[in-house]
Amino acid sequence: MSVTKPPRRLLITVVCLFVVTAIAIAALATRARWLPLILPSEQSAEDSTDEHDHTHEGHESAMNIRLTERGLKNIGFEPFVVAPTSYERDLTLPAIVVERPGRSQIHVTAPLTGIVTAIHAVTGEAVDTGAPLFELRLTHEELVAAQKEFLESLAKLNIVEKELARLQGLNEGVVAGKRILEQQYEKQRIEVNLRTAEQAMLLHGLNEDQIEKVQSTGQLFRTITIRAPEHGNADEACQGPHLFTIQSLSVAKGEHVDLGKELAVLADHCELHIEALAFEDDAAAIRTAAENNRNVTANPLDSRPAQHRLEGLQVAYVASQIDPISRAFKVYVRLPNEVALDKTLPSGKQILEWKYKPGQRMQLSVPVETWENQLVLPTTAVVDEGAEAYAYRQNGDTFEQAPVHVLQRDQKAVVVANDGALFPGDVIAGNGAYQLHLAIKNKSGGAIDPHAGHNH
Repeated sequence: MSVTKPPRRLLITVVCLFVVTAIAIAALATRARWLPLILPSEQSAEDSTDEHDHTHEGHESAMNIRLTERGLKNIGFEPFVVAPTSYERDLTLPAIVVERPGRSQIHVTAPLTGIVTAIHAVTGEAVDTGAPLFELRLTHEELVAAQKEFLESLAKLNIVEKELARLQGLNEGVVAGKRILEQQYEKQRIEVNLRTAEQAMLLHGLNEDQIEKVQSTGQLFRTITIRAPEHGNADEACQGPHLFTIQSLSVAKGEHVDLGKELAVLADHCELHIEALAFEDDAAAIRTAAENNRNVTANPLDSRPAQHRLEGLQVAYVASQIDPISRAFKVYVRLPNEVALDKTLPSGKQILEWKYKPGQRMQLSVPVETWENQLVLPTTAVVDEGAEAYAYRQNGDTFEQAPVHVLQRDQKAVVVANDGALFPGDVIAGNGAYQLHLAIKNKSGGAIDPHAGHNH
């Protein structure tokens, strides 16, 4: 009896099913080894996506910072409301305060030859018109001779007048008319000599009161008091008392001085000049500003804040010469002065100090062009970092960084483009922006540049 063999195709199918089943059983048994090798790639992609999202959110939050009320006080925060306004583009010139030639200094000289017997003023003292400065014991020979001739003429005139009165009191015919006529001629000659001697004394420095005193006492004038002169300049815009200040003393007590010797220098700093240095290329702009009476601003170069700048000044005149080497010329601006200190010492001396002094350095701003409808911010509201510039917009107790495009910058303001970075009505940090910038840098972990936001 013969046995029937299974078909070949069926055999192959059975073998394949057996192999697949064996592989599945083996894979299931060893899944702990090969499964982690497949999952990390998919998990890494998910983690990468999450990390990117987290980093993006962190970047957005890094541009903002929240401060408490105490923190705002610590950084000196001052809000500033953004609003379109006009901006005057200025020409900035280095300047210095100088005295006015022929006005600010008065040289007191000796009117006569003599010896200094007293000095009433001290350096730095404030004196008014007519205040005594020096006492001189006169040794001027011409003045002594003039006084002597004056007294002699007075005596002779007195004698002639008495003789003439006596002759005129006699009866007619007793004395010839010729005698009376001679006495009248003599009186006229003496009166001429008297007026000549009087004019000589005035020429040598005595005043009319002193001459009258010589006439009334019959004694030579031995001493003279030198006093502070009168103010002869009516064009000064002074505020407060108009006093002289003793700038320097050139003599000592007991010193012999000749006619014309300088005794002291008085300073009248009620009004000064600001001398600015401009280049030849700026002449047309400065001339236009002077013709249109544009207000000039002066900023003292010291530690005082910006509100101490001087505004509303006017160009007095422009120098008519240009330096052939530097190609620069000088511009002068009138500077009305103010009294900074008025103090009376226990000795009764008055000490006067002026607010602005010759030699003080300044920076002069001359307006040359006006821009309308501009976003003008305080200089402390914009922080520079490399090529970027930032302002900080306030949103409640949070400040967000706003990149801005700077169009113009000077000592008083910064003009930024109206390109949507800031809008009219936005409240930004007018003061304290630099501290906010450092705080955000520190928060994001970036290195802090100690010179960030500073212009040198």
